[in-house]
Amino acid sequence: MNTAYSVYGKNPVKAYAKVGLETKVLSASPEELLTIMLEAVQSCVIKARLYFQNGDIAKRGENISKAISIIKAGLIPSINEDAGEVAKNMILSFELMAQHLLNANMKQQEALLDTVETMLKDITDAWKTATATATANGK
Repeated sequence: MNTAYSVYGKNPVKAYAKVGLETKVLSASPEELLTIMLEAVQSCVIKARLYFQNGDIAKRGENISKAISIIKAGLIPSINEDAGEVAKNMILSFELMAQHLLNANMKQQEALLDTVETMLKDITDAWKTATATATANGK
């Protein structure tokens, strides 16, 4: 029996990438972790769009569900609601994204994925700018 096959499954490259991501997550600061989650949601939305266009309902649903899970279990809880108006607006934006994703899947409205992608890009860009500024200022 091939040991590498039994340990890493059919795709050792995927296993290597997974270990790399796990290492990145475990060593990430809270700010970096939020960026990782935003990028993961973006990846899921991009994949969902491809599966939408290819007619693969199961894979589309799987990626949309994963994106919603990251939003609901990762992004929203990572925001301190007591941090002010910006934090509250981020939470509301994440909740709206999750609702758009659900509707995109259930009502087969691919255009809602555009809305989510735009929202994600805006939030990700703003977040990266804010964290870069904070880092540059020594905070």
